[in-house]
Amino acid sequence: MQENNNLNWGKPLFYGFLVILGIFIGVFFKGNFNLGSLTRNKQQPIQEMMDLVQSKYVDSVTNDSAGIKVANFYLEQLDPHSVYIPPADVNEVNEQLQPNFKGIGIEFQQFRDSVFVSYVMQEGPAAKAGLQIGDILLKADDSIQLSGKKMEADEIRKKIKGPAQSKVTLLIDRAGAKKTMVVSRDNVSVSSVDASYMIDTVIGYIRINKFADRTYEAFMQALEPLLQKGMKSLVIDLRGNGGGLLSEAVGIADELLSGNKLIVYTQGAHSPRIDYFSKREGLFEQGGLTILMDETSASASEVLAGALQDWDRATIIGRRSYGKGLVQQQFKLSNGGAVRLTTAKYYTPLGRNIQRPYTQGKAEYENDFVVRLHEDALGKQDSSFKGASFKTPKGHLVYGGGGIYPDKWISGTNLMIDTSFKVLWEDGLLNDFILHWYVQNRKMMEAQKSPTDFLKQTEQYNFYGALFNYASPAQKSKLKTLEKNKLFVHQQILALVARTQWYKQGYIEVQNALDPTFKKMLP
Repeated sequence: MQENNNLNWGKPLFYGFLVILGIFIGVFFKGNFNLGSLTRNKQQPIQEMMDLVQSKYVDSVTNDSAGIKVANFYLEQLDPHSVYIPPADVNEVNEQLQPNFKGIGIEFQQFRDSVFVSYVMQEGPAAKAGLQIGDILLKADDSIQLSGKKMEADEIRKKIKGPAQSKVTLLIDRAGAKKTMVVSRDNVSVSSVDASYMIDTVIGYIRINKFADRTYEAFMQALEPLLQKGMKSLVIDLRGNGGGLLSEAVGIADELLSGNKLIVYTQGAHSPRIDYFSKREGLFEQGGLTILMDETSASASEVLAGALQDWDRATIIGRRSYGKGLVQQQFKLSNGGAVRLTTAKYYTPLGRNIQRPYTQGKAEYENDFVVRLHEDALGKQDSSFKGASFKTPKGHLVYGGGGIYPDKWISGTNLMIDTSFKVLWEDGLLNDFILHWYVQNRKMMEAQKSPTDFLKQTEQYNFYGALFNYASPAQKSKLKTLEKNKLFVHQQILALVARTQWYKQGYIEVQNALDPTFKKMLP
């Protein structure tokens, strides 16, 4: 009996073993089984080191802070423009390329411990609710303190912002009287076109600050009225434009180039060549065209300028552009973050890649830019960085390998803004004065029809003297160091006051009207 019991128990075990062995052999020979998994999972060195830091390091380290540093260090070894975006920053970063943001439509300044409304966007939620420049924001939703203690701007912004269609109740102080206002948050439009106007009877001007979603649409909305006013020559100002969406730059180039012309092409080791051509009949294919650039004009700005320069369509005036010829694509990560990874290089129609060298690392790459800013401010023309030469259809030489080199070099302002100017920004002196002056002269400002009328109205007004009188005794003594540059300070105040009334349009118009460098750039 005992022998039979042992035999009956052993048979199922034996057959079970054979089944398992058969499955193992089948899977192994099918190629879906990794023998290494029987021992341990192999990790990449980066992940292995991070696990060790997390479990063995002497001090407590959060995964987020360590991971961000490791990720960015790794990406920096590839190129200067690939970057990791933490989950907390993704929405804000993406919002920068959107034509609108969710909020109430104001700008604010903090002076001492009070939050002042410094601009109210026309037709925005705050304007509809009745908020005015100069109002002090005291509280949000009864309990959220906005004024009374010093806070970072981002902290204040988060207390005010919220989902579209939600409401926020603001307690404000207007000229000493407290008021309660309910503001419905909404999508607030932000145009990529800072300014557009006729400089004279035939020259039109458009300033583009970035190439975001719907920049092409904003450009067209600015271009058509200028043509209706008789524009024969167009100035496109790309100074300070750091780039953005390639598609928007291509769309604008298409409006300016005739025929079926190559605008740009992109190519990478894992990205096949993609050509972008002008396809449709453009709105301004004939007539004078001037592109203004400086050291901070980059990426999509250089795509637009490079295409127009290669086809002899525009004259590039200013200083050598930044030199970013790499294309980034954004990929979502499982932790909610993202990585903007360089996937291709872009090339102008003649085959120029205008990317500056970065073989010495990101620190040296950034230092090269700082050195160039200093030399450009001194009026030094960096012709040694022209790079390889290319010949346009009309025989003009253009250059690659280090940014777009201008056809006509114009140095920046001769004024070197040194540390003596810091008094203007200490304790918010300049912005504080401008807001105070505007509130005191609101009726006069609202009566002006345009920035040009404002300049005529204030032609004899001594803004520098008014600033000096507004300053504290300690600030007055420091302001005396700026006596030799008081005309420059006067002009800056005029532009900033105009911005308070007409936003960026007002600032740009006044700045251009008073800037002798700008006059040299005109065709």
